[in-house]
Amino acid sequence: MARGKNQKYKSDEYLEEVFPSSYTPPITPPRFSYDKLNVDVKCKNQNQKKFINLIQDNKITIAAGPAGTGKTYLACAQALKMLKSDNRFKRIILVKSVTVLEGEEIGFLKGDMKEKMYPHTISFLDNFHKIIGESLTQILLDSGIIQVLPLAYIRGRSIDNSIIIVDEAQNITRKNMRSTLTRIGTDSVMIITGDTKQIDMKDPKFSSLDLVIRLFADKPNIGTMEFDKKDIVRDPIVMLIEEVFDEWEELNPKTNIS
Repeated sequence: MARGKNQKYKSDEYLEEVFPSSYTPPITPPRFSYDKLNVDVKCKNQNQKKFINLIQDNKITIAAGPAGTGKTYLACAQALKMLKSDNRFKRIILVKSVTVLEGEEIGFLKGDMKEKMYPHTISFLDNFHKIIGESLTQILLDSGIIQVLPLAYIRGRSIDNSIIIVDEAQNITRKNMRSTLTRIGTDSVMIITGDTKQIDMKDPKFSSLDLVIRLFADKPNIGTMEFDKKDIVRDPIVMLIEEVFDEWEELNPKTNIS
């Protein structure tokens, strides 16, 4: 049953109503000249270099850290670089858990899959715009070489020949994280990023990001790491904001910051 304008969805459990179940993402992207992709990944600190090396050396890479450390940007840039240099990879799949921010509500979203997902994936697309420009990003989207999907739509699939980037992983439950990790197929890699200080779930203890970093540390073919405040490369005020909030949380450990 369709939801009215005053009804809302809060997580992937509601996606069967928000996103039509008949949607099928493109399987085989059309021909595209990868010579047009000029990607130069420049790392600004040692942890960024470590992150890139983990992506290159592992089947799955899981990274957590504060805003502004370049996690998503580097994941997108490295994905483009791998897409161009390694013919095993046919597409980049961008995955995000559709979660309403605490204290906010949204109604039923009109439009097709791309229109529904746009508000949730603009942070992804901003990074591609910076790396290869808006025009080329749009070409890759229109051709299906870059695909944007909600978390619910990768469940039950075996995803081959793809670079899968899962962002905002702090908002994925343990159950959904398990089903997400096991979607990886032949000749695919998965990059999972998130910030454990920005959990939007009603009960933060259900977040899976910290858990999977601990569980899979030192496991074969899986790389894990954590960025620190010192790795922030965005405007210096971002580091100040993180430090102020961290100090407040240390002094008020039992207070809900929301």
